[in-house]
Amino acid sequence: MSRFITIFVSLAVINNFILVRFLGLCSFFGVSKKLSDALSMGLAVTLVMVVAAVVTWLINHSVLIPFGVEYMNIIIFILVIASLVQMVELYIKRTNMTLYNAFGIYLPLITVNCAVLGITLINASENYSIAESIVAALGGGVGYAIVLIIMSGIREKLELTDPPKSMRGLPVAFLTAMLLGLAFFGFGGMV
Repeated sequence: MSRFITIFVSLAVINNFILVRFLGLCSFFGVSKKLSDALSMGLAVTLVMVVAAVVTWLINHSVLIPFGVEYMNIIIFILVIASLVQMVELYIKRTNMTLYNAFGIYLPLITVNCAVLGITLINASENYSIAESIVAALGGGVGYAIVLIIMSGIREKLELTDPPKSMRGLPVAFLTAMLLGLAFFGFGGMV
């Protein structure tokens, strides 16, 4: 049980995908303008990460490793992630149009989110069991969502301020992300 907690906390806080591994930055800066969008994207990424972790673990351990073609994992994992996102999008579109409309462009954006590919490669390189892979994906997704929500809250407050013209928009977002990264970097000393 303590191994699962360690994996979860490590990927959610200490080795956060956005602030430490610098994965998923395009969606981080693009979606963190509104809290509702950040929450939707965080939930969608977490869901896709967990499902992708399970499916890629099964493919890795039942096809790639037995046939000695582990070097193909990046290509196979990308195909799996793209297919999963399309299937999830179609399923949500057919079953819950309100949720589909709420996600909007965010589901297709997950296909190109490198954090999702990152968790599958981490699971393969660390040789996690299927349970550890699920916990790692959940930790990575929760960490992604937490940072996205924190950043969107800060950016909403920054919209109420009057920064210099040259600092409006992305420049202040980059500085804010840097300060968040420094704050999260402090968690690394806890281990």
